[in-house]
Amino acid sequence: MPRIAEVRAPAEPTSPEQRARHLRILRAAARMGAEKGLERVQMHEVAKAAGVAIATLYRYFPSKTHLFTALMAEQIDRFSETVPRPDPGTSPEDAAGEVLVLASRQLLRRPALATAMLQSANAASAAAVADAGRIDATFSQIVLRTLGVGDPTVMDVTLVRLLMQCWYGVLQSSLNGRISIPDAESDIRIASRLLLAPRSNAVPEPAGRA
Repeated sequence: MPRIAEVRAPAEPTSPEQRARHLRILRAAARMGAEKGLERVQMHEVAKAAGVAIATLYRYFPSKTHLFTALMAEQIDRFSETVPRPDPGTSPEDAAGEVLVLASRQLLRRPALATAMLQSANAASAAAVADAGRIDATFSQIVLRTLGVGDPTVMDVTLVRLLMQCWYGVLQSSLNGRISIPDAESDIRIASRLLLAPRSNAVPEPAGRA
């Protein structure tokens, strides 16, 4: 049985040199994850590819779960900065669905890496892996911003959380070959319409409409 590493808080890069090393590690992990998948990636190989000492790698990322969860968080942060504006006339819930479809397409370009990141993020304890919470918070902000909800209610937060859980499941089914990519995208759009319909800023249906 493999030894379970002692849980400790990863170090945060503070200087420009540390941030550069941190980024090199993430880039190396992305390349290797895309080529090999999670199980075959070795931490010492990531350190070598990034040009850092193995102790430096473990200081920032105590495990592969930390490493690939951080990588997903970093990619979602970058995605958040490039989310396009909804097309005119698109309902907010349909716009949110299209944002999730776009995020899915970007992730699925590299299936092995997407699987590594999703497996790590799903296995990560929020108490031990801070980037797991960062992923949830950033995606929630993206969806709420797309919906135009500036002051979310408890119900809004719950609906978005349910949508995120559904999205994760649809992505995993697509990566496992259980559903096709077109079916996955259709499922994401339908889930967005159904789950986000009761949001706080929804326009009421006209009286008498069936």
